[in-house]
Amino acid sequence: MFTNEYVKRVYQQVERRDGNQPEFLQAVREVFESLEPVVAKHPEYEANGVLERLVEPERVVKFRVAWTDDQGRVQVNRGYRVQFNSAIGPYKGGLRFHPTVTESVVKFLGFEQILKNSLTGLPMGGGKGGSDFDPKGRSDAEVMRFCQAFMTELQRHIGQFTDVPAGDINVGGREIGYLFGQYKRLRDEYSGVLTGKDMTFGGSLARTEATGYGLCYYTQEALKALRQDSLQGKTVSISGSGNVAIFATEKAQQLGAKVVTASDSDGYVYDPDGIDLNLVKDIKLGHRGRIKEYADRVQGAEYHEGCKGVWTVPCDIALPCATQNEIDEESAGTLVANGCTVVCEGANMPSTPGAIAVYQEQGLLYGPAKAANAGGVAVSGLEMSQNSLRLQWTFDEVDQRLKDIMTDIFQKSYEASKEYGKPGDLMLGANVAGFTKVADAMVAQGVL
Repeated sequence: MFTNEYVKRVYQQVERRDGNQPEFLQAVREVFESLEPVVAKHPEYEANGVLERLVEPERVVKFRVAWTDDQGRVQVNRGYRVQFNSAIGPYKGGLRFHPTVTESVVKFLGFEQILKNSLTGLPMGGGKGGSDFDPKGRSDAEVMRFCQAFMTELQRHIGQFTDVPAGDINVGGREIGYLFGQYKRLRDEYSGVLTGKDMTFGGSLARTEATGYGLCYYTQEALKALRQDSLQGKTVSISGSGNVAIFATEKAQQLGAKVVTASDSDGYVYDPDGIDLNLVKDIKLGHRGRIKEYADRVQGAEYHEGCKGVWTVPCDIALPCATQNEIDEESAGTLVANGCTVVCEGANMPSTPGAIAVYQEQGLLYGPAKAANAGGVAVSGLEMSQNSLRLQWTFDEVDQRLKDIMTDIFQKSYEASKEYGKPGDLMLGANVAGFTKVADAMVAQGVL
């Protein structure tokens, strides 16, 4: 698996300590495979124990969240915050509320966040958090009480110069509002401690759109540089129907592509005429409905049970925007057989190692999540800057900064891939470019 003895030794240590955390092990292995030539070239990283420190979070907070539902029953969930690495800035990363949230999931997300945040060029360290709470089917009052209980514990560990959480799956504007209100109440301060806020209390224009738009800006730049091509005229399959998927669809359509799919945890819809985005927004953002409604309201659209089938739809470009490990080796093979030549990731780690092997063996243009979906945290960083300045930039100003950041992320990744002898291997490039900045900062600051 590994040829470099230092990398092998540290990974084996991670296996011994965290063998019951499959998502975290998967993320570490994927990054370490890219870093072998880097640590061979930089012996100071081994001398300073950089890899050992990189894979061990600076702090893991796990706590009970007790709250009362609308029937007066006490409910108990688990809450997490992993503060992984602060070498280049305060911890930064989202909060995810979903039944699948475990310490392993939060650690894999936080580990990825270290490199993702580094790639943006903004001064942000890596962190992540969340809970196994499921807001689906809960009333606004129940979600509010849960968020208040969650923040009552979390507020002890965060701050605008320490750790700045944001949203992630099932944590949108509503949840961020409740969380911010409780923080303000308990701490008696009005600060930029959370991002993804509503515009009325310190949010940033273009934050909602940022991850989806950024994914398309990255994809467009990669197509231009590596294929002398663009999104214009391409058929695109997108999974998911949350903010990332919706605004990836919006920007892809603006750039001339035809997006033909959308999905949720129940199944997917295929619209050969192209997805009606206003209808998807009405269903998912308007009344939190299920994507099945789309086929009931659009003649010629098809609904299929089971979200995995979305990757059987023929397309030129696939943009997975739902969740981790949604594309396995079989699905990747189906995509290739049906003519797909580009996969860029809007979700976090949506492709299994087997799927990535297929992309590489078949010569697909593959944009890994830590690079391709960094637009969300990039604009979160811009929101932090606006909060500190007590200013608000226009939508166009933020959008242009986002586009510049995503273009720069591609260029840094591409240059790193060339430096290490694999031009166009954007996974290696993103891992190397993100890592070296953090590693150099860790060496410069001494053993901490």
